[in-house]
Amino acid sequence: MKAIVYTEYGPPEVLRLAEVEKPVPQDNQVLIRIHATTAAAAEVMERKGESVIGRIILGFRKPRKRFRILGLELAGEIESVGRAVQRFRPGDQVYGFTGFRLGAYAEYTCMPETGSLTLKPANLTYEEAAAVVDGASTTLYFLRDKGRIQRGQKVLIIGASGCIGTFAVQLARYFGADVTGVCSTPHVELVKSLGADRVVDYTRADFTKSGERYDIIFDTAGKSSFSHCKDSLTKNGCYLVTNGTMLINFARTLWSSLIGGKRFIFGLSIDKTAALVFFKDLIEAGKIKPVIDRRYPLEQIVEAHRYVEAGHKQGNVVITM
Repeated sequence: MKAIVYTEYGPPEVLRLAEVEKPVPQDNQVLIRIHATTAAAAEVMERKGESVIGRIILGFRKPRKRFRILGLELAGEIESVGRAVQRFRPGDQVYGFTGFRLGAYAEYTCMPETGSLTLKPANLTYEEAAAVVDGASTTLYFLRDKGRIQRGQKVLIIGASGCIGTFAVQLARYFGADVTGVCSTPHVELVKSLGADRVVDYTRADFTKSGERYDIIFDTAGKSSFSHCKDSLTKNGCYLVTNGTMLINFARTLWSSLIGGKRFIFGLSIDKTAALVFFKDLIEAGKIKPVIDRRYPLEQIVEAHRYVEAGHKQGNVVITM
């Protein structure tokens, strides 16, 4: 089968198309024929070996052999199942998250039946379904599970035009919040179209100087800091952040929970099955939609990574098989 492999950390050019052995599912696994995946900031970081935690998992000097095919999000069709599998059957159209297994930059991959995998929304193409997985599930984890979002609250989304931000704007509106999105000039109309009540163009204004106070500030892009945003939070408001130095972020989360008042919240969304089921229903009901900026064939993965790394994308960049 075709796959994108890399044997060293570095620029997009370390990614190359290769023929590798097609996997065979174990008793508790399903074999998925992948139709679409994505190129996102997470894969860029993994390819570059930027994260210390990432190097611990993937390999310090170079990627370990079992991690040499990147790719976290997928949408495809179940081709075969192991003899112990009960949740799925051949022909099922699914979408899911490979997590620490990686492997979605390929024509086929195996996932455990109990992995972050479920039937894809019936009204989405494979490309659209792949664009939902991580951004939507991460948004649900932070806004609902960590931020405890409530109807009528004021929510500010930093990075509102990105793969997480585009879902954050829509989900906050679904939960009945008053939503302000923060993005750059080219993305203002997109964020408005997703349901933001107002949009701050950060190239022209600083939201921290407006005097507004928010119950939740969700930094989806790591473009701000708790100290910069703290005065813009309500008395018991929370600042949610999806990236940064993991150990430091966990320490900040613990400390702010102990002292009370305004909170710094960080976490990891790992098991995504329940979130994917939740969004399947919302998407089929027309409440949420994915945003796709560009599509690239698997053979153009280098160009896709260059575009993502430039930092100007709207929503998601999809890779098609």
